[in-house]
Amino acid sequence: MTENIRISFRGIWSHKMRSFLTMLGIIIGIAAIIAIVSTIKGTNEQIKNNLIGDGTNTVVVNLSENDWEAEFSSGDIHEGIKPLDEDIRQDILDADGVESVSFYNSRNWADSVYYLGTSIDSASIYGIDRYYLDTAGLKLTEGRGLSEKEFQGKVKAALIDENLRTAVFGDTDPVGKTIEINSEPFTIVGIVDKDSQFEPVINTIEDYYMYQGDERGAIYITDTSWPIAFRYDEPKKAIVKAKNTDSMTVAGKNAEEILNATLKLPEGMNISYKAVDLTDQAAQLQSLTASTNAMLIGIASISLLVGGIGVMNIMMVSVTERTREIGLKKALGAKKKAILLQFLTEAILLSLIGGIFGVAAGLILSKIISIIAAIPVAISVPAILVAVGFSMLVGVIFGFAPSYKASNLNPIDALRYE
Repeated sequence: MTENIRISFRGIWSHKMRSFLTMLGIIIGIAAIIAIVSTIKGTNEQIKNNLIGDGTNTVVVNLSENDWEAEFSSGDIHEGIKPLDEDIRQDILDADGVESVSFYNSRNWADSVYYLGTSIDSASIYGIDRYYLDTAGLKLTEGRGLSEKEFQGKVKAALIDENLRTAVFGDTDPVGKTIEINSEPFTIVGIVDKDSQFEPVINTIEDYYMYQGDERGAIYITDTSWPIAFRYDEPKKAIVKAKNTDSMTVAGKNAEEILNATLKLPEGMNISYKAVDLTDQAAQLQSLTASTNAMLIGIASISLLVGGIGVMNIMMVSVTERTREIGLKKALGAKKKAILLQFLTEAILLSLIGGIFGVAAGLILSKIISIIAAIPVAISVPAILVAVGFSMLVGVIFGFAPSYKASNLNPIDALRYE
């Protein structure tokens, strides 16, 4: 085998230009496939990260009515919706895929919130329990957290996030300042921020509108203070942190089932807990381009077919050129198998070298596409291994016919060949 490889390299090197042109179809095909697969993978990762966020792995479980998030106002608490307590929380914690869970109230737009007479009602407001900050991936950056007295409802205190601090207080230290929520005074005791450094990639106006809401800022008060500010109790939502990104769907569905089991609603009332599964949304977005991606890969694969035909053609030429050499080897006792392996090895090496050059070209092409088109790419190691393996397979398939022809030459006819 070593001798076959040495002879093959010598044959390829002695006809450098011819060998390169033969490899060109394989190089183009492999490069195109790697560039396409890398771009697809990078785009899918961007979609996934933009929706899920890097390292948060959280799923929100809302009460939904007729497939829309249920809205509640004073005096509109539906009978049969059980308050979410510690026992229910423990049941969710025991479910597969769940790392932590928190129950909370929220308003996407704060009602009647003021600081020194200035309205800040564009902010979101949350009534949180003791577990919310850790579960939601928030960290304290200034001041202190909410104390036990505050969670018992004896003191009215609030946390704000960095966005609200910048928008409302600027360079002024907000800790110790008082804001009013529905005319109830709350003292700001601390500032929180996202624990993750993730920033969504904004490529389109749709991306901008999807994420610009995060810049409004948020206020966090205790869930025990919520009825004080809003004058009544209301059903809570749940936020579940999964053990990892791949467990998000399982964790969300398990929490959804446990919470729905607590409902005892009157007949005909279509209210249920529903997990907002961002991984499922990401998968749906990724699948929208699946058929186009498959078509692009198919088109690129045609180049490999053309490259394979080129390998077969040049090997036929090589057999013809070396007919007398083959006849001499067979006259000296070389077996069919030895001749077959010699030419098959050369065909495989020709395709393999083309595959390696194709991988290098594909990596360079991926980088160029990323820079010029501002499209993220993620190099797929399995795609590289498959591409190289496929190039060798092309050599075997398209090199077999010329090799078989060479091994079956009659030594007398071969020696007479001019």
